[in-house]
Amino acid sequence: MSSDRLDPPEQQPPPQRLKRRPEFLRVAAKGRKIPTKGVVVQALACPDQASVRLGFTVTKKVGNAVVRNRTKRRLREAARLYLREHRVAPADLVFVGRDGTRGRKFDRLIADIAQALEKAGLA
Repeated sequence: MSSDRLDPPEQQPPPQRLKRRPEFLRVAAKGRKIPTKGVVVQALACPDQASVRLGFTVTKKVGNAVVRNRTKRRLREAARLYLREHRVAPADLVFVGRDGTRGRKFDRLIADIAQALEKAGLA
């Protein structure tokens, strides 16, 4: 029985999360740091992994807990939207929120992520 349907495009596995401090420290120590106006991306290529692993952090310099959590939520959503549309090489990525992250227009924040990942050679 032949099928005229096209095979669905190969989908990227969903990103995993970096949760423990040693994972963040390993990316910071061994990875590449790419600053943009809206976010700093620390990237460590991991070709042996099946998918991308993401971590998000915001320092206390940015503001109180409410401001930092809002900033992390914006980063998570921007990363989710970017990764949904673009294929990224397997890597550990840490997104570091800056003071400019919370006031940055959302489309510019996504563009900052895209720029950083292209500069790191992952996108």
